[in-house]
Amino acid sequence: MKLNRIKTVLVEKDLSQKWLSEQIGKVLVRHAYCCNRQQPNLETLYKIAQLLSVELKELIVDGTIEKK
Repeated sequence: MKLNRIKTVLVEKDLSQKWLSEQIGKVLVRHAYCCNRQQPNLETLYKIAQLLSVELKELIVDGTIEKK
């Protein structure tokens, strides 16, 4: 289940996972965050939102949206 949109926003902004991991200093978890295998804590998610110049809520998948 997807819980975050980090990978989607990176693609939209034409940025790489490597760039993001270098910015947040978490090389070992970059792929896990983008593939939703591991979720960043709130502090890290806020830092990612700042780096990507997006609102924090844009990085979170809304689980209340009904599938059609």
